[in-house]
Amino acid sequence: MEDEEEPPLGPRTQVQGRVLLLTICAAGIGGTFQFGYNLSIINAPTMHIQEFTNETWRARTGRPLPDHQVLLVWSLIVALYPLGGLFGALLAGPLAITLGRKKSLLVNNAFVVAAAILFGFSRKAGSFEMLMLGRLLVGVSAGVSMSVQPMYLGESAPKELRGAVAMTSAVFTALGIVTGQVVGLRELLGGPQAWPLLLASCLVPGALQLASLPLLPESPRYLLIDRGDTEACRAALQRLRGARDVAEELEELEREGAACQGCRAQRPWELFQHRALRRQVTSLVVLGSAMELCGNDTVYAYASSVFREAGVPGEKVQYAIIGTGGCELLSAIVSCVVIEHLGRRLLLMGGYCLMAGWASVFTAALCLQSSLPGMPYLAVACVFAFILSFGIGPAGVTGILATELFDQTARPAAHVTCGVLMWTMLFLVGLGFPFVMEGLSHFLYVPFLGVCVCGAIYAGLFLPETKGKSFLEISEELHRLNFPWRAQGPAWRGPEVTESTEL
Repeated sequence: MEDEEEPPLGPRTQVQGRVLLLTICAAGIGGTFQFGYNLSIINAPTMHIQEFTNETWRARTGRPLPDHQVLLVWSLIVALYPLGGLFGALLAGPLAITLGRKKSLLVNNAFVVAAAILFGFSRKAGSFEMLMLGRLLVGVSAGVSMSVQPMYLGESAPKELRGAVAMTSAVFTALGIVTGQVVGLRELLGGPQAWPLLLASCLVPGALQLASLPLLPESPRYLLIDRGDTEACRAALQRLRGARDVAEELEELEREGAACQGCRAQRPWELFQHRALRRQVTSLVVLGSAMELCGNDTVYAYASSVFREAGVPGEKVQYAIIGTGGCELLSAIVSCVVIEHLGRRLLLMGGYCLMAGWASVFTAALCLQSSLPGMPYLAVACVFAFILSFGIGPAGVTGILATELFDQTARPAAHVTCGVLMWTMLFLVGLGFPFVMEGLSHFLYVPFLGVCVCGAIYAGLFLPETKGKSFLEISEELHRLNFPWRAQGPAWRGPEVTESTEL
């Protein structure tokens, strides 16, 4: 009978329904989790590594290293991480096209394994150069994973969950930051003897990914559109969707593949040459720059002094810092839950508007903290509120743009462009922040406030909403926006056709 109730799902179907969740976890634990983890664990052993550098130099030359040179070596150890990330971002596109999304993440763990070995034996070998090389390698790994993981998850998720699934990259980044802060406590691995193990502990999430990700499917879009393997795509979709009928989704993928047929993968610099990609590239550059220049990373650098001004004892500051990471994790989870209800544009606008408001209050609190007794506590509240606002909006939504705004042929190049932009900005902000802080003092957040306002305005006026739309529908809408007068632009029939298939 047609109206007869369907039988309950069996164990096999229920297991298949969990494959997407397992894919998210396996990709995240060795992907953006590593980025957040390696970003935060370097803070705890700062003094121990500087002492190790001085002792190593004394053992080699018989005299200590001057303080300014110790600081220079330490700065290099820290700065090589974003430099490695820049190299990794450049490597991500060719890897994703040549090996596929899943295999790229697996091969990427080779950098982590090599770095963990260098970290683990650096003190025994008496070589701070091993720390430098290790930081460069984990940076390369982070650069690859920050580009490939959102691409992999965005292409594997159904359109009604694509935003939430892609947002898990931000959740795992925040989880990595918090985990690194906890593991780096003096009571755990942040002590003077255990710091090589702390740095080498990045091997653990890498090993978890190597053990789990090979059992999970490749991106269905990559299998069909890039490799032309319809049966492998169907099998991957059936595993990812469980009991759901995949015929309609497969047909949609085939239409998208037909639109891309005969097209070569775009090179990063070519994205800036095509009028048909103008809105996408502008959104990527403007909002990607806004995310890195909005001041969130500097809040972490300023948090310790703010907590001390508020009366938090010096030995307890490390626990208060964990609270900042916990705020970002909480807000990323909230954003992951609400993004498919509120949409991308509203979260970006709301996040930047809230950040601008809190930056204004934070500036006032810093200026008045010596004259009004309650201002230090208000400054502490602003630190947490600013991080929460960043996590709800810009932190995760910005990372989705390269996946959703570009078609299959331009997506790897878009992630390369986004990654290069992000890591370059991260390096420049880290380099210039001490000088900006010294020059502007309590008015440090005025430039960041301006960036937040500009980000909110751009998101509200120029960013198209992509919630609940297929990649094909998004491409058609963006084509209309890039060619507002149809007579001046060709009808959309897919990306530009060229003969080569190389990035």
